[in-house]
Amino acid sequence: MDVAIIANFIPDSFFAGFEVDQAWVLWLLVIGAIALLVIGADRLVSAAVRLAAVLGMSKVLIGATVVSLGTTTPEAFTSVTAAFEGEPGLALGNGIGSIICDTGLIFGLAALLRRLPVDRRVQNRHGRLQLLAGVLLAAVVGVLALSAGRIDNLHIPRWVGFGFVGLLIGYLWISVRWAKQFPDMMPEEVKDVPAPKTKPRAVVVNLLVLVAGLALVVLGSNVLIGSAKVLCHKYGVPKSVLAATLVAFGTSLPELVTAMASLIKGHADLLIGNIMGADILNVLFVVGASSAAAKLEVERPVILLLLPAMLTILILLRVFVITSRDRMSRWHGGVLVATYIAYVVAMVSWRW
Repeated sequence: MDVAIIANFIPDSFFAGFEVDQAWVLWLLVIGAIALLVIGADRLVSAAVRLAAVLGMSKVLIGATVVSLGTTTPEAFTSVTAAFEGEPGLALGNGIGSIICDTGLIFGLAALLRRLPVDRRVQNRHGRLQLLAGVLLAAVVGVLALSAGRIDNLHIPRWVGFGFVGLLIGYLWISVRWAKQFPDMMPEEVKDVPAPKTKPRAVVVNLLVLVAGLALVVLGSNVLIGSAKVLCHKYGVPKSVLAATLVAFGTSLPELVTAMASLIKGHADLLIGNIMGADILNVLFVVGASSAAAKLEVERPVILLLLPAMLTILILLRVFVITSRDRMSRWHGGVLVATYIAYVVAMVSWRW
């Protein structure tokens, strides 16, 4: 079956029927879609981890590939769905907005709640790649703007997306090597995976759960994108603006849940690496896959606000980690959250 059909199996007419005098239904659909994405991603990751364990995949390989890709599934599938539906502004805005949300809001909140420990290994590996990934994306857009001599009607070509996917493969390979060197940094989802007694039954059960989780993600992304498109039209908001705020927040909720769970369980040391890894995947996996699927339109808000906000937050986090000794200060989290709030206010209030 054509992937584009899967990505757009709910007709646009279904959502357009609520635009005139039933906009509240669209907001309810957005909330429901976000819930589907969170639940679906949780089930998908859990089932994928257990299925990989049953099939004999090592915990190192599971932690470095299955978990990292699974937790980014909502962002990736939502952006790819938007690209296939001819909404590249939603796709790119979601990818960049998720980086801002992960780092500014989620990491910032965690740092406010608890002084996070600083692991120099994480700083030297994930931290550098996190900043380089953000700079790479900004550089691609900057080169496009300079070569075209304008900031309107720009598109990221598909070959750039395939290049990002190639870098993603390299990043996953490096992640496996790091995981072998430092097994203590294994993701929480992998540490307590029980070894099932009945292999055939376990394969079938976990495969069914994985398919169910993926189905929820597919349904949630369709409902979220369909509702967001109509809301953008109704309120006259650029699609990249709504994608970088509401859609990005919704698809980043799995990271928020994971971060809070890490704090509650006393595994705050894993949180920094998880957020940095998510940011890297948002560039290489989310933006890469969606731009490989279709040319991504770069709207004015992306150049004027999204990319500057992304780089500001990434640089702030990098400076905070480097200048901290053994733990980050709570005011670091306050600055990150304040920056995120200022970004959201600017996005919503700016007359585009």
